[in-house]
Amino acid sequence: MLKIKRVYDTPQPGDGKRLLVDRLWPRGLAKEKAHVDDWIKDLAPSSELRTWFGHDPAKWEEFRRRYSEELNGHREQLAKLHAEAERETVTLLYAAKDDEHNNAVVLKELIGNA
Repeated sequence: MLKIKRVYDTPQPGDGKRLLVDRLWPRGLAKEKAHVDDWIKDLAPSSELRTWFGHDPAKWEEFRRRYSEELNGHREQLAKLHAEAERETVTLLYAAKDDEHNNAVVLKELIGNA
């Protein structure tokens, strides 16, 4: 099972393996409180793309397209996460305030299709 969750939300036993998928560590969050099993920076959007997007919902579709393009070089890693999510629960963690317009939403979709 593959889930997404805001990293600031309280960790739950049902989260399974918790993977942070942001390039920057979440502001004001101690590593001990985050309960992150792994931090996968290389699957996060590039700094340039992240800055361009700025979490503007009006740019969402173009962000999805550009981010998916950036991830083309990571197909093996996406397939590995897909296989892992078939064996156990994997939760992709993000810091954005917007639950619908963030990189974890796109990443979950791509992993599910890997």
